Amino acid sequence: MVSKQYTPEYFPNWTQVLVCFKDMDALSHFNNILFNSYFKKVRIRLPLEISAWLEHIERKRYVMLRKSTNEYLTPILNSDTLFNYSSIDRVDASRINVLQVAYNSNTEQLSSTAETIGTWFDLQTELSDQISTSKVLLNYLLSSTPN
Repeated sequence: MVSKQYTPEYFPNWTQVLVCFKDMDALSHFNNILFNSYFKKVRIRLPLEISAWLEHIERKRYVMLRKSTNEYLTPILNSDTLFNYSSIDRVDASRINVLQVAYNSNTEQLSSTAETIGTWFDLQTELSDQISTSKVLLNYLLSSTPN
């Protein structure tokens, strides 16, 4: 899971996500289960920004979600805006790990973390696939030090 010391500077990709009233529970807190939905919304846009990943999509090679782990740290309220920071933590020929964190823009606190593991999958053969790791994809790796 993402260490709580990570700050936005460690992540090369970020997206602003507005909290919707419909996503509130009876206590006027953001329903934690919806973090998965918010993280997914941002995660599925990530390949569209990475040319090397788009090349695999054109060849019908996708990432199938294998595992997702979330940690809920602080509540989100209706008036809050989240910043979702994403990064590739690890990529190799058979899988890709994506780390995401959500920061509350009002409190500047880390609200939630997500780690997902995906397996490269060929839709034409319907089998797991292997890819070559490109330098472009490696540019989206989590920074070891802030930029």
